[in-house]
Amino acid sequence: MPETSGSTGRTPETHVIDFRAAEHLLNARDPRGAVKLLDGVIAAHPENTAARLLRARAFFAAAQLRPAELEFTIVLEREPDNAFAHFALARTYERQGRRDQAKRHFRLAAALDPNPEYLKAAQFDT
Repeated sequence: MPETSGSTGRTPETHVIDFRAAEHLLNARDPRGAVKLLDGVIAAHPENTAARLLRARAFFAAAQLRPAELEFTIVLEREPDNAFAHFALARTYERQGRRDQAKRHFRLAAALDPNPEYLKAAQFDT
């Protein structure tokens, strides 16, 4: 009998399937559906940074900025050198009108990864 997570009957394999399905939902512009799937994955595996990053992206896409901010922050606590998470957190702050915090994270993203999009957002020349 396969190992399950709690009384839900969910297996580790099921969580992988849910994660992949959430990726597809986010790509298909259904961020709320993605969040629903990822809630179960993260409840069973709260240490899973990839699932948290995907859920943060889904929250952002659904314009749920406070939950997105929280998830991106958790990711950065675990992976302070994650340039994408810095960039995405900066975009989240930017949408909230928190320009100083956004600028700091845009610059951290660009310093960690000289991606042209990150460099442009960092506005080092201003």
